[in-house]
Amino acid sequence: MNSKSEITLLSLLKTKWIMEAKNSDKLLKESIVDGQHVSPVLPQNVKNYLIDIDGTVCDDIPNEEPERMLTAAVYPDALEMCNKWYDEGHIITFFTSRTEAHRDYTEKWLKKQGFKYHGILFGKPRGGNYHWIDNHMVKATQYNGKFTEMVEKEVKIEVFDDGRHD
Repeated sequence: MNSKSEITLLSLLKTKWIMEAKNSDKLLKESIVDGQHVSPVLPQNVKNYLIDIDGTVCDDIPNEEPERMLTAAVYPDALEMCNKWYDEGHIITFFTSRTEAHRDYTEKWLKKQGFKYHGILFGKPRGGNYHWIDNHMVKATQYNGKFTEMVEKEVKIEVFDDGRHD
């Protein structure tokens, strides 16, 4: 591909991403608490998936070896499940420890593999052991080698002490 074709392809990908983000924003519903507007929310039946890339949907490739990012093997069922969730109307955003410098490789790889998604967030802290604190409902699923439908499971979690221990 020549330089002009690459620039055109990148422009099209960025335009597609902007359109996808605007489309997902249309799903947001106004939220009012105690008479005050607060951050909008998605309908209960729409999930907002934040999905890691390396070690979750494909081979685990460190940022120090970006040339391998273009040839990473997709994990079994990852493409099928992510695209199924997208087709069902859920929001798919890849949240990766890759840096902005890896955007071109990452977008080319996702397109080549056929992933459908609304956006990519780069710069997730490296090292794991994440503890996400948010004012919205957060559910976490650790990838353990297989993409499947989600099932409910009771687990013990850490929360802020609100004085209730039920």
